[in-house]
Amino acid sequence: MMQMHWVKGTVARQAHLNIPEGLFEDEHGREGFFGPVSHLYRKNPPTGWNRIEGPLKPRSFDCNRLGVADKDAIMARTPVLLNNDVRISVSQPNVATMPFYFRNADADEVNFIHRGEGVLETDFGPIEFKQGDYLVIPRGTTYRFVCETTPYILTIESLGSAYREPDRGILGQHALYDPAMITVPEPAMGTLEADSQGEWEVRVQREGEMTGIFYPFNPLDVVGWKGNLTAWKISVHDICPVLSHKSHLPPSVHSTFIAKNFVICSFVPRPLETEPGAMRVPFYHRNIDYDEVLFYHDGNFFSRDGIEPGMITFHPQGFHHGPHPDAIEASKQIEWTDEIAVMIDTRYPLRMTPEAHAAENPNYVNSWRSSTVCP
Repeated sequence: MMQMHWVKGTVARQAHLNIPEGLFEDEHGREGFFGPVSHLYRKNPPTGWNRIEGPLKPRSFDCNRLGVADKDAIMARTPVLLNNDVRISVSQPNVATMPFYFRNADADEVNFIHRGEGVLETDFGPIEFKQGDYLVIPRGTTYRFVCETTPYILTIESLGSAYREPDRGILGQHALYDPAMITVPEPAMGTLEADSQGEWEVRVQREGEMTGIFYPFNPLDVVGWKGNLTAWKISVHDICPVLSHKSHLPPSVHSTFIAKNFVICSFVPRPLETEPGAMRVPFYHRNIDYDEVLFYHDGNFFSRDGIEPGMITFHPQGFHHGPHPDAIEASKQIEWTDEIAVMIDTRYPLRMTPEAHAAENPNYVNSWRSSTVCP
C-alpha cells in the first residue's frame, strides 16, 4: 500500500535538487533513512545556533592525543564511545609485535588500519595488512598483530552479533566491492615458529577481564581448515561507491558491515553530482533514530572545518547536522571528493569515556556559526 504524501508551501519538487533560492533543505527521517521522511524548507540553516546549553551537542575528539607508550595493539586500546551493542576504540601502540596471542570472547571485531602495516596471525593463517585495510575477526578467534611499523588502529567491537555484509539487492553481487577482492588466510605454520621451544600465552577477554592460558607449543598449529567462518580482509580502496549524478544519496548506501543495532559505512573518493541544481554536500538532517560517528582517515574533508586525519566526530540522535557554512559554496568549485572516512551509525545512544572527554575539542559546536540569518 502506498503511503500518503503531502506537499505544502514552497518546496523543491525533487529532494536534494533545485532547492528554492535562499532556502535550506532539512530532512526529518526515521529508521536511518529507510522510514517515513519529510523535507522541510527553511529560511535559515538549522545548525545556525547562537549557543547550546546542556549535554546534547555535536562533539569532536582528536584521538591522535590518545597514544599509549610501551603497550601492544591490544593493551593500548582506548575506548572512546560505547553502548551495549558496540565499543569504539583507538590503539596507537609503541610495541610493534604482541608478546601474546589474544582471543576476544566478548565481541566480533572490525579493525581498520589507519596507519601501519604488518601481519595479522590468526587460527586460520596469516593476513598481511597495510593502511586502509579492514580486518574482520570473528568472536573467539585467536590472533595477534605483528607490525612492521607503528600502527594506529580503529577497533569496532560488535558485542551482540557477528558482522555480515549488506544486502546488495537489485544492485547485484558486485556492487560495493567484488567478492573476489576479499582476502582469506591459508595456514602457514612455518612462518609462526610453531616448533620453537618455550611457553606461549593466549589472553582471553571475557566480560572485560583477561585470563591467560599458557601452552608448551604455539597455539596457532592449524594445518588446514574448511567452512564459512573465518577472519578476512577488504581494503577501503577496493570499495566502489554507489552514485547518482542527479541526487545526493543518503549515507546508508555506503554501508560496508552490518551488525545488531549498528552499521559501519565507508566514505571513499567519488565524483560529485553533475546535474545543475543538485546538492553536492551532505544535506541537513536530524537522523532521530541513530547516533552518527565519523572517523577521518585521509583526504580533504571539505564539508567539515578543523578536521584532520585520526579525529572522530560524534553527532547524537535528535540533533541537526549537515555541512559547515562554507561547504556548500566550496562544493561548487570541485568535481570530486577525495576524503576517506569510516562512519558508525548506532541505533541506541552512545556514551563517552573519560578518555573521549580528555581528547574533546570543545569549540567544535561553534564551527557551524554563520553571520547570515534571515528575519
